[in-house]
Amino acid sequence: MKKIYLLLALALVQFYAFAQTGSIRGTVTVKGKPLEFATAALKGTQYGTTTNEQGVFEIKNIKYGTYQLIISAIGYRNITKSVTVSEAKFFQELTLQGEELENSLAEVVVTGTMKEVSKLESAVPVEIYTPVFFKRNPVPNLFESLQNINGIRPQLNCNVCNTGDIHINGLEGPYTMIMIDGMPIVSGLSTVYGLSGIPSALIERVEVVKGPASTLYGSEAVGGLINVITKKPSSAPLVSADVMGTSWSEFNTDLGVKYKVGEKAQSLFGLNYFNFQRPIDKNGDGFTDITLQNRISLFNKISFDRKDNRVFSIGGRYVYENRWGGQMQWTPKDRGSNEVYAESIYTKRWEVIGAYQLPIREKITFQFSANGHNQDSYYGTTPFAAQQYIGFGQFTWDKKIAEKHDLLVGTALRYTYYDDSTPATSLDNVNAPSKVVLPGIFAQDEISLSANHKLLLGLRYDYNSIHGSILTPRLNYKWTSADKKNVLRASFGNGYRVANVFTEDHAALTGARKVEFTEELKPERSWNGNLNYVRKFFLSNGSFVGLDATAFYTFFNNRIIPDYLTDPNKIIYSNLAGNAVSKGISLNIDFSLANGLKVMTGATAMDVFQREDDGAGNLVKMTQLLTEKFTGVWSVSYSFQQIGLSVDYTGNLYGPMKLPVLGPLDPRPEYSPWWSIQNIQLTKKFNNGLEIYGGVKNLLNFTPTKDAIARAFDPFDKGVTFDDNGQVVPTPNNPYALTFDPSYVYAPNQGIRAFAGVRYNLFK
Repeated sequence: MKKIYLLLALALVQFYAFAQTGSIRGTVTVKGKPLEFATAALKGTQYGTTTNEQGVFEIKNIKYGTYQLIISAIGYRNITKSVTVSEAKFFQELTLQGEELENSLAEVVVTGTMKEVSKLESAVPVEIYTPVFFKRNPVPNLFESLQNINGIRPQLNCNVCNTGDIHINGLEGPYTMIMIDGMPIVSGLSTVYGLSGIPSALIERVEVVKGPASTLYGSEAVGGLINVITKKPSSAPLVSADVMGTSWSEFNTDLGVKYKVGEKAQSLFGLNYFNFQRPIDKNGDGFTDITLQNRISLFNKISFDRKDNRVFSIGGRYVYENRWGGQMQWTPKDRGSNEVYAESIYTKRWEVIGAYQLPIREKITFQFSANGHNQDSYYGTTPFAAQQYIGFGQFTWDKKIAEKHDLLVGTALRYTYYDDSTPATSLDNVNAPSKVVLPGIFAQDEISLSANHKLLLGLRYDYNSIHGSILTPRLNYKWTSADKKNVLRASFGNGYRVANVFTEDHAALTGARKVEFTEELKPERSWNGNLNYVRKFFLSNGSFVGLDATAFYTFFNNRIIPDYLTDPNKIIYSNLAGNAVSKGISLNIDFSLANGLKVMTGATAMDVFQREDDGAGNLVKMTQLLTEKFTGVWSVSYSFQQIGLSVDYTGNLYGPMKLPVLGPLDPRPEYSPWWSIQNIQLTKKFNNGLEIYGGVKNLLNFTPTKDAIARAFDPFDKGVTFDDNGQVVPTPNNPYALTFDPSYVYAPNQGIRAFAGVRYNLFK
């Protein structure tokens, strides 16, 4: 009987406890759309859950009391609301409007499949970076802003003029396609000079695809692509401004203005102006540490309102830049002389891009772009003049067939005209500009095998007017777990590239080396396999942890590799008699804690090499120049929301890379040291849209050694002795048999500096 009484007592206690609990139910939306996988948690308790596909959450069996309800999702501002669960409020129904901070979960991507799709559903892994990410380390151009993205490294190619390109997973700049709004606007000449001057006030986001994308985008998308997507005028601020200066006397201005054009069109105008006119020589080698620049970029984009929200937009950009680097005493009157060395570059560039959806029932869109690039340069006494014109147009048909097939079919035509003053565009000493016509057709089918399995098949055929037919297939597979917290993507594809010597290596035009071709260059071909795994952890206290791991392997045939080592006075171009490989693993880890701390960190370990025939039929492995085996990046941010103050600590770490030394007597190390660039920033936000920020860049004051420029004191090789074969002869004045050469470069020469700026955004 006692046992029965005890059981009854326990039942009464449980009933009483249950009777003293209630529930909270709510819906979370952003811009009117449900926010999936947001975390709803009661601060300081174990009560918590996540929102479903409709943005709905429900927390049950909550003890009576007053709590702080926290709604959080990576990429969005936290929502905090006081809620009371009591007998009078046994059940609460809430509707919460989230404030978007930066896209990460509910975002739409277009680069991987050339159509809008949520990042979660994309069969192609696409990384997204918004202005919030770039503001953590503000810089005056897109080239520098990519330095804190895992697996991407802006590589300087010259110590004097500071031009460079973008490496993805160890592959040089010519393997990276840069696009604006999906158009291949940045290529050839502008791969070196066109990455500057894109106004940051107009950037909506930057999408990155690592691995070949030639099936959709054709030549140059071999190592990966970077798509700069500009803002739609409808969602842009009425006025935006960002003005920044540094203790090195650098000055950068970004402006954006939205205005109407008639009743059915909105326009967005942007301006970027960068000025640096103070010669600085901290390392004492007699040369400017960084180039002096005067650059202005104008951008305007117009979007038209059309029936059924059909797309029609057109945009244009103009860039002018005057830059020079060289001996400190240089003036413009010394341009091209043999008395004072400098590299002086005038650049004029225009671009037009647009998209128009046909007024028919089917979703057929015409996209087009055109650009012209004119360059007038002197590298010491060596002139370099070049013109490049590219016209591009393509039709795409986006068609959903039944429930399982999502088809995209397209046809494209690209025309490239290129002419310069080097042997690259001459034939028997007669000028012969390069003219390439590249028509192509492509198709892809995204097949939904089931709710959790998706397969993407793609195939492209191009006909290059010089190199003939080129076929590029690809296959992608995606598996998603039932709770959508685990995603596995596997991809296999082919890429190709047709060489443009100017983009192969800027050192070809420094005036220190001659260009030599041993054969007619053939298109490069690559085969790539990627395996990507994403795991999301939603913690009950409102925190989030995300893991993103990738293994990659790329195999090249006919790879074009410039040879610096055979002759220190030449760069010799030829197709590799062998093969080349880029392989490695990368890992990204993101933390978004309920207390406001956000951490983004990543690391990539890779091995990039070529196997070359030694003439005896043996393949000899050689490490690729200027390519690190390890790179790491991080971004740590914390917000003091009560006072509107945030702190950002960003940085990167690079392992040793093989450097282009000038022969066996060169005393400079063959490998670079481990090095790191780290920055810290404070930002104060006000309620009226005003922000004030400032901090310190390159906290460790790391710079390369001052002997990075070989024989900087003799840039015209007046004290160098050559033999009858053009080889350098060691002499008492030149015991190491060196010539002037600025290509021994792996890190920027700019040391520690303070910066400060102000931002302002005015919305209607």
